[in-house]
Amino acid sequence: MVGIESYGVYVPLWRLDQKSLGGGQKGERAVANFDEDSLTMGVAAGINCLRDIDRSTIDGVFFATTTSPYNEKQLSVTIAAALDLREDIVTADFAHSLRAGTTAMRTAADTVKAGTAKKILVIAADMRPAMPGSEFEGIFGDGAAAFIIGSDNVLAEIKDNYANAWDIIDTWRADEDRYVRSWEERFAMEEGYLKAMPLAVSALMERNGLTIKDFTKAAFYGPHPRRHRDMARELGLESTQVQDPMFGSLGDTGAAFSLMILAAALEEAKAGDRLLLASYGNGSDASFIEVLGEFNSRHGIHSYINSKKGPKDYVSYLRWRGILDLPVRGRSRPALVPSAPALWREEEKNLRLHGVKCKQCGAVQYPPQRVCIKCGVKDNFDKYRFWDKKAELFTFSPDYGIPSPDPPYVIAVLNFEGGGRIWLTMTDKDVNEIKIGMPLELTLRRLHTIEGIHNYYWKVMPVRI
Repeated sequence: MVGIESYGVYVPLWRLDQKSLGGGQKGERAVANFDEDSLTMGVAAGINCLRDIDRSTIDGVFFATTTSPYNEKQLSVTIAAALDLREDIVTADFAHSLRAGTTAMRTAADTVKAGTAKKILVIAADMRPAMPGSEFEGIFGDGAAAFIIGSDNVLAEIKDNYANAWDIIDTWRADEDRYVRSWEERFAMEEGYLKAMPLAVSALMERNGLTIKDFTKAAFYGPHPRRHRDMARELGLESTQVQDPMFGSLGDTGAAFSLMILAAALEEAKAGDRLLLASYGNGSDASFIEVLGEFNSRHGIHSYINSKKGPKDYVSYLRWRGILDLPVRGRSRPALVPSAPALWREEEKNLRLHGVKCKQCGAVQYPPQRVCIKCGVKDNFDKYRFWDKKAELFTFSPDYGIPSPDPPYVIAVLNFEGGGRIWLTMTDKDVNEIKIGMPLELTLRRLHTIEGIHNYYWKVMPVRI
């Protein structure tokens, strides 16, 4: 039996009012902060997925996105390092299609079924770029979902998968394009989306002796609310069978969309429920999933939807995306070019956030030391991971002089449960709500990009859930 053992999601804290954007949509959509991208959101979803899982049992990481920070560099390797997984695992990136997430999940299921791996972490994340004023700007949202596909503690069995290929130019983005493009909607929908997905779903049902009425819930992709309703009618679904696509609170999250809606369905599912998962992007993937038990939904998608700030003003959003280049007040700092050898050499300290714990006296220290600051013993330490430990604010300093897309720049000093103290930059904060002793959590973010190198490191933020 192969299926889903655990899931996790991530929705950025900030929201934009859709009424102020193109497309005339109602509600709001989730937008990533200036220091977030598909990789950092994927890591956040992965952290939530792995909360109750032994990391040493993970045999692979598959990452899906249409918005990779790199055109040439595997991101699943970086994600595996940030999540502090083993080095002897299989990694793969899935890209260039809105169904990359479901394709990655199907590939993971096939890999586990073949016996090549026992548990694979599948992550999908996207933050698709939309031209200001376009219909896409009003509907695109940012987010990520993660699933562990395995055969040991399966809570939702993946009974069958079906896929078809559909070579059509409906939505695309070339290397030289900054924003997503699309052809005339009637052609794109009637010759692409509304044909490919029903054929895949029909073939899946026929092969398994099912009708559409046999599914408790259907989680499927739609480019916007109207076409999502059109697909529900085309498939013959009753309104009670359609899992809420959350267009008015989340938006179209691209390669992560279908999997995030599946996570919402699993959050509410009961043993015996049958779920239909379907996605579209130059063809369609369809999956038949049967729920065997209830999942831990403490960090489910609805918790993240309800944990929010905003609406963020439109000018700040444009600055976060690098669309609007406004002068930043404050004293400038020299831009240091990242060193590839240094990033490689300091992976454990920076990406894995490993400090040390003294074997003699138990003192926890960061950055890693050779001599214990408490008992003075030399080279007698165990590795100690910090980013998953509880922390509280010891002291902080807001600096309005340092240029920042989200001023002020706040330096925070943290005390960790179990020992250890680190100073980090604070993100996703309201400076008026910062208080000494408040609980904090760590989050991987992008510090800066210079000469095409993205420098990732951990920041701190107020606990959301």
